[in-house]
Order: sequence, then structure tokens, then C-alpha cells
Amino acid sequence: MKQLKVFRSLVKDSFDVVTHGTVKYHIWMGFLTFMMLVGMYCYSIQLNEGLSVTGMTDRVSWGLYISNFTFLVGVAAAAVMLVMPTYVLHDVDFKQAVLIGEGLAVAALIMCLAFVIADMGGPSVLWHMIPGLGVFNFPNSMLTWDVIVLNGYLFLNITIPFYILFRHYQGKEAKSKVYVPGAILSVFWAVGIHLVTAFLYQGLQARPFWNNALLGPRFLASAFAAGPALIILVLAIIRNFTAFKIEDKTLKKIAMVVTVAAQINLIMLISELFKEFYAPTHHSESAYYLFFGLHGKDALLPWIWTAIPLNVLATVLLTFHKLRNNPKILYFSCFILFVAIWIEKGFGLIVPGFIPGPYGKIAEYTPTGVEIGVTLGIWALGAFVFTVLAKTAIGIELGELRFKNNKN
Repeated sequence: MKQLKVFRSLVKDSFDVVTHGTVKYHIWMGFLTFMMLVGMYCYSIQLNEGLSVTGMTDRVSWGLYISNFTFLVGVAAAAVMLVMPTYVLHDVDFKQAVLIGEGLAVAALIMCLAFVIADMGGPSVLWHMIPGLGVFNFPNSMLTWDVIVLNGYLFLNITIPFYILFRHYQGKEAKSKVYVPGAILSVFWAVGIHLVTAFLYQGLQARPFWNNALLGPRFLASAFAAGPALIILVLAIIRNFTAFKIEDKTLKKIAMVVTVAAQINLIMLISELFKEFYAPTHHSESAYYLFFGLHGKDALLPWIWTAIPLNVLATVLLTFHKLRNNPKILYFSCFILFVAIWIEKGFGLIVPGFIPGPYGKIAEYTPTGVEIGVTLGIWALGAFVFTVLAKTAIGIELGELRFKNNKN
């Protein structure tokens, strides 16, 4: 009964914290709410008229939704780069940032699931994902494995920080024997969610653009570059607008992770380009379409030729120690790297896999206003969830939120 009382008090206090703040905070939350309403309106159009209002067709059946889903799985997995040093290796420099990273993982996973729901057409078909009720096709389908690992990782990233914050809310230290086993499991699980997502594409033999042995490792490299890059940007914002203290050495260590991952990702990109263009076959047509256009069709050229230079520029800037330690250059590099990998793992990966079609037909894909509206609404949902989680966690960690036994 006492723990239930503490939980009720935590919910009440958290609600008070997230509903009060500065004018800038209220403008931010109001903007996110507006964008979510726009997304809901666009989604209502999709529910009413079906997926025909999107740019997807029977030729290109995955588009903006699955592109964002694929990218966000990597963002969620990137939390492991803070979890492992903090909980497993006991690196104190990461301690202040780890709860923020896990909150970001929770928000990313919620967005992942929302994009899956949007891509399936509506929530009414989700029962097919429930084992024993729907057509789950377990264990043969890689999609079912993806559902399991994503929900499992979401559970780990909710329960571990919740336990730690729940103890801190009571003025107690969290017991390592309770959360460390789950933290160790989450390290392997984080690698698993992105590898399984990569295997989902990699196992489609009829799509040679994805049927690449390097796809899984490159997924991990890009995830460990883009995810921590976003974490650095978020920590910079938190440090500037809250009293939560983030040390420079914490940002520098995360920046080193981003740098190494970005370098590995770039090397793998060069390897893939060599494979596709040095001795091209008919299986290279998707890559030719992506980078140079095919038979006069070139809708993706502006996207990929924006992503590649940004990727290279960010990696070069981060490689030099003096530049990386300059906060302005670091933030700029992390931002353009995040954008570059979003393009590369989105439009640069998903759409070309369908082009050309089985009979050589080229049906280009362009997202519609409805898709863009739903996508912006889901990103706003993720930002809203993260803001709520981060504001509560920061309040507890700063000691502003504490359980008082004399509360009714």
C-alpha cells in the first residue's frame, strides 16, 4: 500500500511539473500539441479514404512511414551507448546523461510503433500482431521478430529508468542488483532490435538493393552515429534551458562515440558504392536510380546528393579534435550528420529497393501532403513524450520532486 501511495504521489507531482513552466516551455508544448492535431487530422483522412491518399502504390509499398520507422529504430538503439558505460562499466561521466538517453529511446520507440500503425492503414488490423489471435506467423516471419524485440526493448527502457527515478523520488539510492541485470540485457537487446530490422530487409532475396551482407553492420554504425548525435543536441538544449548540469567531458565522450561511428559508416558506404559501381550488373539498377537516375527518372537525386556531402562534411569536422571540441562546430556537425543519416536510411534505403519493379517498370514515389502531415504529427508526439519524461526526470534528479510522508 505504501508503494502505491508513493506512485500516486509521483503521478500527481509529475503532472504538476509538466503543466507548469516558463513562457518558452508553454510555447514549445503548444506548438507540439498543434502539430499533433494536424497529424491527427491528416490521419483521419487516411482512415476515411484509405492508403490511396498516400504516395504509396502496389509498386512502391513502403514510403515515408517505413523510412522514418527504420531510422528511429536506430535512434532508439543508440541509448545503449550511454547505458553500457553507465550501468555496466560504471563511467560516472555518462551518469547525468543516461536517463535522458533512455527517455529519448522510449520516445523513439513510441514513434516507431506509431509509424507502423500508420503504414498498416489503421489500428483495426493490429490484432494480426497478437500471438494466438492474429496471423502472427511466428517464428518464420522476420516482421514478427521485429515486433517482439521492439516491444521488449520499450519495456526495458521504461522499467529501468522508472525504478531508478522511483527510488530517487523517495530519497533512496537505486539497488544495482535490481537494475543492472536488465541494463546488461538491454545492451544486447539494443543491438538485436536494429539487426532484426536490417534482417527484415536483408532477407528479401528479390530486392537486390537490400540483399547485402553489409546491411546489418551498417545499420548499427549509422545508428550509433545519428542517435548519439541527437543526444548531444538534446543535452545541449537541456543544459541551456534548465538547471540540470551536463559536464563538457560528458559531451566530449559522446562526441567521440559519434565520430568513430560516423567514420565506420562512411567506410561502409564507400564499400557499398564500390560493390555497386565498379563491376555493375543488372542488380545495380536500384543504386543507379538512386545516385544517377534511370531512364529519365531521378526523383531521389536531390535527396541522396544532399545526404552524401553532409555526411562527409560532418565526419571530417568531427574527426579533427580541435574542431570537435568547439561546441558550435560540434552541434552543427551533429545536426547535419543527423539529417544526412535520416535521408540516407530513409529515402536512400527504402524507396530504391522497389525501383525498378520485377518487370523493369519504374514507378517513382513522392510523399503526399497527408503522409507529411501524419509524419510531422508523429514526430511531434515523440517530442511531446520526451519533453514530459525529461522534465519529470530532471525534477527528480535535481531534488525538486520528493515524496513527502505527510501528503494526503
